Formats: sequence, structure tokens, C-alpha cells
Amino acid sequence: MAELTLKTDTTKTDTTKTDTTKTDTTSSLPTSNGGKLAGKKVFVKTFGCQMNVYDSERMAEALAAEGAGGGYTETSDMADADLIVLNTCHIREKAVEKVYSDLGRIRQIKEERETQGKSTIVTVAGCVAQAEGAEISRRAPVVDIVVGPQSYQRLPGLISKVQRDGRRVVETQFPDEDKFATLPARSMNKGGRAAAAFLTVQEGCDKFCTFCVVPYTRGMEFSRPVARVVAEARALVAGGVREITLLGQNVNGYHGDGVDGRPRSLADLLGDLSAIDGLERLRYTTSHPRDMGDDLIAAHRDLPKLMPYLHLPVQAGSDRILAGMNRKHTVQDYRSLIHRIRAARPDIALSTDIIVGFPGETDAEFQATLDLVVEIGFVMAYSFKYSPRPGTPAASMADIIPEAVKSERLGRLQAALDGVAQKFNVGFVGQTVPVLFERNAKASGMLLGRSPHLQLVQAPATDDLLGRILPVEIDHAGPNTLHGTVRAA
Repeated sequence: MAELTLKTDTTKTDTTKTDTTKTDTTSSLPTSNGGKLAGKKVFVKTFGCQMNVYDSERMAEALAAEGAGGGYTETSDMADADLIVLNTCHIREKAVEKVYSDLGRIRQIKEERETQGKSTIVTVAGCVAQAEGAEISRRAPVVDIVVGPQSYQRLPGLISKVQRDGRRVVETQFPDEDKFATLPARSMNKGGRAAAAFLTVQEGCDKFCTFCVVPYTRGMEFSRPVARVVAEARALVAGGVREITLLGQNVNGYHGDGVDGRPRSLADLLGDLSAIDGLERLRYTTSHPRDMGDDLIAAHRDLPKLMPYLHLPVQAGSDRILAGMNRKHTVQDYRSLIHRIRAARPDIALSTDIIVGFPGETDAEFQATLDLVVEIGFVMAYSFKYSPRPGTPAASMADIIPEAVKSERLGRLQAALDGVAQKFNVGFVGQTVPVLFERNAKASGMLLGRSPHLQLVQAPATDDLLGRILPVEIDHAGPNTLHGTVRAA
């Protein structure tokens, strides 16, 4: 069972540690009868962004396929797993240290299972694996497989190699193959019909923001062909999905080949997906202001299935700080872009990413960010204290902001964001909004779903309403959730 433990945006990492496949001969593993264990189980824990959630789902699907290195079913109990996968995020130092902390606990589980005659293969995947493959092997000998985000399709084969040879494997190269083409077909058999799903259409980034790790852990921009995206979307819809969120590190830079071999834009792709019967809602994330073209803005006006919500990172409210981040847009550029978007879709809700305490940020420049938050009216934001990542340009910058100052600024920023969000949500009290019910709430007899503006909505409802879009009259707005009553459709 994939578990989302942390939501963040991209930042920077080490550009020097992208090793090709290599084998560590210093550690041996108990073999497992040629990898043909009966009832093999895998535990997957996911750190980071929605793309990591998607990657974890795809890894689980690849591991479920019968054959060499496959045949695993998912478990929510780490101690019951024959294979443990940590799909990691390298955005901040704390995120990295959390991985090593988990590996300490996993070592104890592995040792306990060995006393019971059970072997456990431990895998670190994702961006930490890509950036710190050799360091992981040094600091955490419990790890058997290190695999980067561009090579996880090879995981079943790597498992077979470990079981056969009893040696660690590090796979952090950028292979030429299209990993998506070698993954199995999507499977929606996860103990229920999912109402919403992620679908990765683009990876990597060519922008090289000075704080950002993506070009080094995910590589340069790559867009999947339209036909393959549409085929995967159709499979998801056939499995009961009603809403799809298109994912990419720079998703609005999408330029996948169309059926005629010519590149298509994200707006073109959204138009193609809108034609799928049974698909009711479309979203996409994460975007860059420089790639928000006229056709994509028009898509928000013209495509009813494209929801009135846009995540568009601004990162800071100061031109000097934006220049230091190499964002290549000014505050006024961003303001003008928002004006054009709202002219096309007046009811659109906007969210963003903001970094506080970037090197050299003054009190006045931080205040400019606060002012911009209120001016634009962001209904949600992923906000972070700047965290230097090894090997990134910003990591060597002077004028480091003290941790206490960064913490104080982050607190003020989040208070301002909370105020804007609460005002936005209160405005829906008394209104009736269409809600796609996705899962059970913690409270008995309650379901949770999402409004078109991505607000979490809770209402008394029975399980037979899961996967349906129904009108809900909003009774009151809590800090993070709207509460309402289902009305007759």
C-alpha cells in the first residue's frame, strides 16, 4: 500500500552522483530458492510529490506481474514484507534524513525476520537513490537495491539479480529506453474502484532553477507520445476512474508526439483526453509560468472537463530573488499572466509554491512575497524554508539566512495563506457544489471527495456513492475541509 508521507515541490540535489550500474561485492544476502517464494509480499512507502505516488503505483504493478523478480502482492505491514521499497524525495535535507531514519528501523525488521528464516530485500528508489547511490550503500548496508526514478521499470530484474548473486546492486543510470513502454498495463485491482488517478505525461526539466534538483535526478524534459497517454487514460477510465490529474515536473512544457509524428502541446493533449467517454474531470500539475501559453489558457475557458484549479509556482515576490533563483520571470510577468488566466476563467482557484529564506532575502523582499500572496489570493500553497542541496548553484551562495529567521518568516507566510484560504472556503457556505466522492472518512458514515476547486469535502453518505459526482450543499467550512449534505441529483 503506497503511503504519501510528504508533499513538496522540486529543489536541488547533487549533480555528480549519477553512477551507472555497479555491484557491491562486500555484502551477501540469503538467496530465496531462485526468487520463487510463495505468497511474496511488498511494502511500498512513498515520500514526496504526486509523481512519486504515480511511480510507486507503477512499481507495484510491475512487481505484481508474474515472472522473474515479480509475483508480489502489496501489504501494509512492513514486518510482513519480503520486499520493502522506499520511494524517496530529495527536496530537503530533512526529507533525506527521514529516509535514513526509516532504514534504521528497517534494519531491525530485517534482522528479526532473518531469525525466523525469512529473507527481506530492501530497495531505495527515487530521487535520493539517484543523487546519493554510493552514499546510501555506505551509510545503510541494509539496502540491497538502489534504483533511480528513470530505471524503476527494471526493478523485477534487479531483484532476480540480487537473489541470484547475493550482492547489492546500484542502478542510477539514465537509460535510453522509454521506461513507460516497458511497464505493464495499468491495473485498477487495488481492493476497490479508484475514483481519481494520477497519470505521468512528462518528466524532467530544462529550466535549471538554482535551487532545484530535477534536471539532475529526473534528467532533461521528456514527453510521452499522445497515443500512449490516451491509451493509459482509457484503461484508467475502464477501471472506474472519473478524474485524472496529468503529472510532470514541468507539465505545461509537454511536447509529446501526436499520431502524425508532430509534437503536440498540453492543451492539445487535454483536448484529446476530454473526448474520452466516462472521464469527467481533468487536472494537471506542476506548471512553470514561462510555459503557460495562449492555447493552454484558452483550454481553461473552452474545455468543461478541465477543472477550475491551477497550480502555478511563483516561488517569491521579489524580482531580485527570482533572478537569483533563475526563474526567468518577474513579479509583473506573473501578475500579467494571472490576469490573462482569470480573464479566460474568472472562477479559477490558484495555488503556488513559495520558498522563504532564499540566500540574501531581506525583510522587505519577504514582505513583498506576503503582499503578493494576498494580492493574488492563492487558495493553497506549498511553502518551504530554503534548504540547500549539495551540488546545486544556490548551495554555494553567500548571505545564508539564519534558521530562526526562516522559521519566523515561514510561520508568517503560512498564517497569511491560511487566512486567504479560509476566506475562499467560507465563500462556499450555502452553495451547492459537485463533489466526486473518493474514499471513506475517518468518521463512520462519512465520505470524502473533492470539489471542482480541489477542496476536500466531507458529507454523510453510503459507500455506494463512492466514485460518483453528486451535488453537495456546503453547511460550513473548517480549516481544511468543507462540510455539507448530499442533495438529490
